[in-house]
Amino acid sequence: MLKWWRDAVMYQVYVRSFLDSTGDGIGDLAGVRAGLPYLKKLGVDGIWLSPFYPSPQHDHGYDVADYCDVDPVFGDLGEFDRLVTGARRLGIKVLLDIVPNHCSSEHPWFREALDAGRGSAARARFHFAEGRGPAGEEPPNNWHAMFGGPAWSRVTEPDGSPGQWYLHMFTPEQPDLNWRNPEVGAHFDHVVRFWLDRGVDGFRIDVAAGLFKHRELPDSPDPEADARTRDSVNPLAWNQPEVHDVWRHWRSVCEQYTARDGRERLLVGEVSVPTTREHALYVRPDELHQAFFFDLLSAPWDADHFRKVVSEAMQDIAGTGSTVTWVLNNHDQVRTVTRYGDHGTEGSGLGTARARAAALLMLALPGAAYLYQGEELGLAEVLDLPDEVLTDPIFRRTGSRARIRDGCRVPLPWSGHASPFGFSADAVDVKPWLPQPDWFAEHATDRALADTSSFWHLYRDGLQLRHSLPQLGEGTLRWLESAPGVLSFVRGDGLVCAVNFGTAPVPAPVPGAPLLASGPCPAGLLPGSTAAWWISDNTSHNTDDTMGLSR
Repeated sequence: MLKWWRDAVMYQVYVRSFLDSTGDGIGDLAGVRAGLPYLKKLGVDGIWLSPFYPSPQHDHGYDVADYCDVDPVFGDLGEFDRLVTGARRLGIKVLLDIVPNHCSSEHPWFREALDAGRGSAARARFHFAEGRGPAGEEPPNNWHAMFGGPAWSRVTEPDGSPGQWYLHMFTPEQPDLNWRNPEVGAHFDHVVRFWLDRGVDGFRIDVAAGLFKHRELPDSPDPEADARTRDSVNPLAWNQPEVHDVWRHWRSVCEQYTARDGRERLLVGEVSVPTTREHALYVRPDELHQAFFFDLLSAPWDADHFRKVVSEAMQDIAGTGSTVTWVLNNHDQVRTVTRYGDHGTEGSGLGTARARAAALLMLALPGAAYLYQGEELGLAEVLDLPDEVLTDPIFRRTGSRARIRDGCRVPLPWSGHASPFGFSADAVDVKPWLPQPDWFAEHATDRALADTSSFWHLYRDGLQLRHSLPQLGEGTLRWLESAPGVLSFVRGDGLVCAVNFGTAPVPAPVPGAPLLASGPCPAGLLPGSTAAWWISDNTSHNTDDTMGLSR
């Protein structure tokens, strides 16, 4: 029997920017519940909720102060339970974002560690170390944090003297937990069971290649690599072999719950590692069910590059027995309309066409797909937010706008012609937590639903076809002979997908009108910056061996 997650299309809800039910300018859980019928109509299989736990919000909830509650700004546990019940009634799965690599500096454990002093059991839950230099005035090693600056901060001891340093691979407000301490693993075992007992269908795991650091915390040969790439590059801080034991244990916990009621729970990891083969190690049959495959998200608009990325994923990841977890957008990356275009504030016609084509490509690939809220509306990155409203800790720590993430987190437009565009319930004078540009009016949900040529209808039609074709997310993939700059493949079920990365029209790989196309597509031709789907029995003109799993 096909397991639901193998070909699921999940929708990432960035809670504070989805829908505001209280009129305070910040999205909340009740707003998510109110938006469930919209998501059902779109056709997604489930949602992944960004962190809503109690937090001082230094990194918008990824600095967790209490893993088993709801921050009052988002609601309470009762509202969470109503959300899960409402989602289940509509057949929508619910995943939570869990953050096991680090917690908030306001977490009770860290406050206890500061008060307890050197050598205490409380400090052993984190990475506290003596500094270097005659008076311990230098950090214990040369590592830099991913969000800029040193990865160490010095504390003042209870007696008022300069003290030890603690490790934080993101910001000082997010101290890294020491997973070599068994108390840490036991605490998260409780957290996982707490939410599973409340009915969630699984977890998206933040920084899933993190958790363990090199035992000796030595200097790095390239200490600024994480900050330079804004990725988990430091081999001494990430991707340590012990992390796989944690995922084997969490998988066993999920399977205990599945065995009780037959409802399979899912673990999907945010895994950033150097190679596809290392990525595949995280989705072995006894570890994570899935791990986000980010290579497609970071690929330039180039047919050869896309083909290489897809081929490696199908070989190495699908070869484990898992399915590839494709993603084009998320809360940390520039939206595709801007990424593929000329980087104007509202995107461009070229960026829009390419983003539509990329969406059809992703939805045709064997495996699962994760959407990020607003991509179904064709939203571009908001690039002109004034400095005074920026909240991303990357900007606060570096002063640079180059890699800030606020532009993809602006609250969604739902209706109307002026901010807050229906984002805040029954309110017209509310200022959303990030300002919405005037051009959001053209992308509001009510307009998107009314316009059959909109991004929204493209996504909805693609999702409907996925559901109508048997096991669309499963199966094999074979590349077809194509003109230069064109990517074409056929799946084992006869679905053909072709993408023209160029600008000039080329002959279509299948005669006749397509089932679905990202733009106008005359029979027999595939225009530039366009993707299309066909069903064909004539699949003998493949050029490569079949890739993937047939089930």
